[in-house]
Amino acid sequence: MNTAPASVTPKPNTLGLSLLIALVVGSIIGSGIYGLPQNMASGAGAGAILIGWAISGVGMLMLARVYQILALRKPELDNGVYAYAQALSGEYVGFNSAWGYWVSAWVGNVSYLVAAFGALGYFFPVFGDGNTTAAILGASIALWVFHLLVLRGIHGAATLNGLVTLAKIVPLILFIVLVTLAFQSDVFKLDFWGHAKLGSLFDQVKSTMLVTVWVFIGIEGASVYSARARHREDVGRATIAGFLICLLLMMAVSLLSLGIYTQPELAGLKNPSMAGVLEKAVGTWGAVVVYLGLLLSVGGSFLAWTLLAAESLFTPAQSGVMPRWLTKQNAKGVPANAMWLTNGMVQIFLIVTLFSKASYLALISLSTAMILVPYLFSAAYSLLLVWRREGVITAFRRSDLIVTGLATGYCLWLLYAAGFKYLLLGALLYAPGAALYLFAKKQRTERLFTSFEWGILAFLLLLAIVAVYLLSTNKLSL
Repeated sequence: MNTAPASVTPKPNTLGLSLLIALVVGSIIGSGIYGLPQNMASGAGAGAILIGWAISGVGMLMLARVYQILALRKPELDNGVYAYAQALSGEYVGFNSAWGYWVSAWVGNVSYLVAAFGALGYFFPVFGDGNTTAAILGASIALWVFHLLVLRGIHGAATLNGLVTLAKIVPLILFIVLVTLAFQSDVFKLDFWGHAKLGSLFDQVKSTMLVTVWVFIGIEGASVYSARARHREDVGRATIAGFLICLLLMMAVSLLSLGIYTQPELAGLKNPSMAGVLEKAVGTWGAVVVYLGLLLSVGGSFLAWTLLAAESLFTPAQSGVMPRWLTKQNAKGVPANAMWLTNGMVQIFLIVTLFSKASYLALISLSTAMILVPYLFSAAYSLLLVWRREGVITAFRRSDLIVTGLATGYCLWLLYAAGFKYLLLGALLYAPGAALYLFAKKQRTERLFTSFEWGILAFLLLLAIVAVYLLSTNKLSL
């Protein structure tokens, strides 16, 4: 008798491999790549940039492999950046990981809107660099249009993100082809190791670190949406595939540009610097192509990060470490309250940007600093699992130990490269999250903090107080 298993009907709102890859690529490829030539060249010569890419390429590949290892060893853990930190050191650490990731996401979305309207400023000067009154008004309208779009359904939004991701890669490939044809090797070799004003080779390489992390933020996108994956093993596959696609595109954009402009010239370009590079290579129409590509790219990334930000609140709320009202979903299965809170913060920060004139680069540096801690928690937890031989896969794998060890070391190096300034600013944004955590714990009538967690809170509050003092005395600024 034939006993073939019955077909399994896919659950609604589940995401297949192609949509997960698109979510990773769509999260990573945003505005960052369009400013990459200038951002990398501002503090480093071609040789240091090559070394920086080698370090970041290996480091981020190890981090991508970490999320693949964790997806296989701990398939029951949903929303990796939260669940892995909680499994590592308890609820408050897990909460802080989710909180930091969420703050990084919506601060990053503010930077996307500023970049988008800065690009429109090329065609309509009233938008300036993206932080004029007209630009903030336009960004606010765009924000709530996207908000209503996502509320119509996660699967539909993810499908749209997939289509936009395919479309926004086209201008990048066109840029790479045209700049390759105009590439001048003698320009690339000039001051290959950087001139004296850039400092030592070590300092130059260090200067590239936050930039490379910013452009790779989103590598964990499939992990955050692991609960909605159709097949759990697709989470790891999507992470690796998305990373490799983005690495090749980014290295090509930043290195080929050094064959069009010298390092000092490239460092002096206005962002998005890809526009200036392509304009020199092929004429004015090249700049127009880049600006239009940027608008498309930012739109897709804003959509992807809106999804990720809401999910980073929704899953912890289901576990009780965030207020219960964040678990509310609408009829389409979208975490509506998490969406409202996320985009409400984006709106508030847009207004702050109007009055403070915060620049795009300042916003991306802050967003990057906030996400380093969640990355470190994920890497450290994977190292612990491999060392203890825990999880679904219990066999000891030397390769896994090397990968997780390198990833943990890379994350520690990134925290060092970020510097004390962003440690203080990060603490200033982490500390207020304790109020939300306390509210959630009171709803569950549980003990508020363990002794270890009290120590973490005290440390965050101390750093936050120092940051407030330094900001008030103009010794620290964004």
